[in-house]
Parts: sequence; structure tokens; C-alpha cells
Amino acid sequence: MLTNEHKSYIDRCVLSWLATASTENLPNVSPKEIFTYWGDSDILVANIASPQTVKNIKANPQVCISILDILVQKGFQFKGTAKIIFNGDPQWDKLQKPLYAMAGEKFPFNSLTQITVKSTKAILAPSYLFFPETSEEDQIHSAKKAYGLDK
Repeated sequence: MLTNEHKSYIDRCVLSWLATASTENLPNVSPKEIFTYWGDSDILVANIASPQTVKNIKANPQVCISILDILVQKGFQFKGTAKIIFNGDPQWDKLQKPLYAMAGEKFPFNSLTQITVKSTKAILAPSYLFFPETSEEDQIHSAKKAYGLDK
């Protein structure tokens, strides 16, 4: 399910957004800074400051995580089923290692979200759709200007 292109985006992006829903069907979107892929079908996310995310996944495991390169303005949306893995779970030691390598001592976490991806969809900035001649270089230049990084 996860292609090399998906994995490349997961490796290079620094922020993702995880969407969950409560038992009352109220949506919640939470930024996630520490995430990676696990094998060819799972995405792992460190639960650093995520009490609502954890609560929602316990009640409703259907999630969507979006990962976007903010300069190129391309990425992917991954939908799937999530479960919370806590410190002490038999899988904890192996699953937390790649996340801990990213988080280090700076962001301690005692649980993680394991998302088994069921579907994927490309995310593109509207410029790519409405102006087909738009290149990634054009988008990078535009994004840097918008974020004040072109100085």
C-alpha cells in the first residue's frame, strides 16, 4: 500500500495532520511532528501531546493523516484504521524505536498511534490543477515568498 513515493514524502515532511472523530462524531485535527512509516502498510505517530487523539481513536479507529511538503505543495492523504500502542505493550519496544530516534529526549511519549493504511490519495495545490504549466520550482518560489523565506 505504501509506495516508495509515499515513503519519500513521509521521510522528508516535518509536519502532518491527523484527523479523528469523537463518539459524538465531532472532528478533531491535530498536528503531528514525529511520524514515520513501518513496513509497506503502516504509519507510526508518536503521541506527544495528544489526549483528544488517543481518546477519539479508542472510540473510533477510523482516521485520516495528511502529509504535505509545504514548499512543493504536494503530498498524500492516507486513510485507515488506527490503534494505540502503550509503553508495556509487547509491540512497544520495536515500534517506538524509529519514533524515539526522531524525538529523542526532547519529546517524551508513552504511547504511539499505529495506522494501517487502507487508501491513499494525492494532495496537490490548486495551482497545479488550474495552471498545468506550474512547476515544482514555481511552487517552491511562491511558497518561499508567502512564508517570507525568499530573503
